[in-house]
Amino acid sequence: MGESATNRDSLQTKVSELPTRCGVYQFLDENRNPLYIGKAINLRSRVRSYFRKDTHVQGRIRLLIAKAVDVQVIVTDNEAEALILENNLIKERKPRYNIVLRDGKTYPYICIKKEPFPRVFITRRILKDGSKYFGPYTDVGSMRRALGIVRSIFKLRTCSLDLSPEPIQRGKYQVCLEFHIKKCAGPCVGYQSAESYDETVAQVEMLLKGHTSALKRTLQDAMQAASEQQQYEEAARIRNQIDAIETYAQRQKVVTATPVDRDLFALATARDENAAVGVCFKVREGKIIGREHKIMRQIEGHEDSVLMQRYLENYYTQTAFFPEEVFLNIPTSEPEALVEFLSAQRGKKVLLITPQRGQKAELMRMVQANADLLLGEFKLELLKRGEDRIPFAVKALQSDLRLGKLPRRIECFDISHLGGTGTVASCIVFHNGRPRKSDYRSYKIRGVPDGKPDDFLSMEEVIRRRFQRIQDEDGPWPDLVVVDGGKGQLSSAIKALKQTDTYGNFPVIGLSKRLEEVYFPEDKEPYHIAKQSASLQLIQRVRDEAHRFAVNIQRKQRKSRLLHSELLDIPGVGPKTVQKLIRAFGSVRKIKHADQKALKNIVGPSLAKQIEAYFSKQVNVP
Repeated sequence: MGESATNRDSLQTKVSELPTRCGVYQFLDENRNPLYIGKAINLRSRVRSYFRKDTHVQGRIRLLIAKAVDVQVIVTDNEAEALILENNLIKERKPRYNIVLRDGKTYPYICIKKEPFPRVFITRRILKDGSKYFGPYTDVGSMRRALGIVRSIFKLRTCSLDLSPEPIQRGKYQVCLEFHIKKCAGPCVGYQSAESYDETVAQVEMLLKGHTSALKRTLQDAMQAASEQQQYEEAARIRNQIDAIETYAQRQKVVTATPVDRDLFALATARDENAAVGVCFKVREGKIIGREHKIMRQIEGHEDSVLMQRYLENYYTQTAFFPEEVFLNIPTSEPEALVEFLSAQRGKKVLLITPQRGQKAELMRMVQANADLLLGEFKLELLKRGEDRIPFAVKALQSDLRLGKLPRRIECFDISHLGGTGTVASCIVFHNGRPRKSDYRSYKIRGVPDGKPDDFLSMEEVIRRRFQRIQDEDGPWPDLVVVDGGKGQLSSAIKALKQTDTYGNFPVIGLSKRLEEVYFPEDKEPYHIAKQSASLQLIQRVRDEAHRFAVNIQRKQRKSRLLHSELLDIPGVGPKTVQKLIRAFGSVRKIKHADQKALKNIVGPSLAKQIEAYFSKQVNVP
């Protein structure tokens, strides 16, 4: 408590000296990792608000301040710069206490590549190389239809050739099948100029942005010009393009008679799941051309207006198009800053509107219905991941051990050593009855002298280190902890849990190897589970996996020490050479007895002599 109070006082002193300008602030933990990143019009005032002695301050904020040891600020010239900087820092550093926005999966984009004679293709990776990206498309079918229309209407190259001026002038390339079937105009051999190709790409951009009316007018002017010059085949080709665009535009739902560009945003929250879904409908020239959504996690303590603000900031720092109007189902927390940013990016005034009545409000009810639908689908997905997929063995284990909640996350600990040397510990995790190997952890035991085995002291150390870390990071917490061993190992684990103030947060049991008996803390006699029961078999699988993992760690360490002593001490032999030798001969013993010819074939004559001389000295040592 004393140290925490000292940190708080130190932070408050620093906060009082912060500038009153706008910018970005970061709360840092003791390892200089960011806990929370935010922006403010007045940095001093905003950061100071976190230290109010207010009973209404969220528990999340109190926990954040308790863990923070420093605050850093970056001053910006205006709110728009602060918004962009905050968004970029959150993506880069992923602070623990910020709202997490993510797509349900990695959705695709249509990319217009920045290169001579740009290609147009589908990608799921966004590179900051000057290329233009349209999307993301949550409806992949509509994206493929859009790209299909582009390729049927416009003559674009699909090859990946380097079409810079020099290879074209040298005549390096020949036309391909795409040219002969009239899908490409042959820029690779100089049949189409860069200026003409760029005009085509500009028209593609108009189509992908949904500006079909403007595109038709451009093509109609070109058709008229071609007709006046008696280029009737070209005029007919352009006429076919216009017909295809009109067919494509007719498929898009008209939501307003006014040819206006709008983005429509709605938010639906599930506080019980600590999640929300944000939906955006893109309206171009009065027609809906696409929809996208994002799932927002860790929303506890954030009002809906803040969630909407974060969603809009995330969306508009990734898009290349800024509409005339933005409709919302709920107001944002910082509308003035958002309008300033959008208007600066568009170059014209952008209106931020929350419709209350009439046709516009009816339109927003449609968007809200979609948000509610997607939230329902997300909750159903969570349910399927959870209760519906919990194996019978997990439910049986809850019943047999009389646990208060399902043991969905089980952690098991085991100690391994060889004659008291190289002691290691394993921590394995089962989730819903299955191994979750990404959460496995191994520990080198530091507090037990090498050569003097002490499983009790080793177990105490690994449990203390593990749950001190979980407490510092606030999870993930287990639903059940299994200690490989009897009363002694279990008592050591309980002692460590009490030292870290985590005892009682979850049930702990010990499993003896000899009779497969289960031990509970404070109980003098073991608890017996039926030998053929699914619950005991699950505990045994967990225990056996912890033992296997611990033995493998111990074996790898021993092998590493042997390799170092036997091969890496040879002058000129490094890790890559060791790998070659082991791959070729299988063991150090076989390398010792290998003849010069075999060694030369693997490492060359010079190293072969070094290796032979090294092992010869070992043999001749009296």
